[in-house]
Amino acid sequence: MENAKILVVEDENVVALEIKKRLIRLGYVVPSVAASGKEAINKARGFLPDLVLMDIRLKGEMDGIEAAQEIRTDLGIPVIYLTAHSDDETLKRAKQTEPYGYVLKPFEEEDLRAVIEMALYRYQKENA
Repeated sequence: MENAKILVVEDENVVALEIKKRLIRLGYVVPSVAASGKEAINKARGFLPDLVLMDIRLKGEMDGIEAAQEIRTDLGIPVIYLTAHSDDETLKRAKQTEPYGYVLKPFEEEDLRAVIEMALYRYQKENA
């Protein structure tokens, strides 16, 4: 789904800009980047993206899993985790938010595109 709006949530600015650059190269629109859970929720409410790419470890009191839960529950926006963390406890917590994908960093651009496309397709089918 080209031109899909994707909110990037990543607390490391250099990494966030690289992800944004890759997404734009793949044909997606990135209206904004957020560095904290609270900022992610506020920007999701403001922009209503088609999808959120969420890091798990974020600046501030709220981590990415808590932010994803609120975005999914309150706004119904699908979330894909894009993180370097895959320990059992993190996976257990992440699964409870019913993410549309879980991508480990570092990632290949085509792998990310495939996960995004599958998530957008699933979301469309579920809401048709």
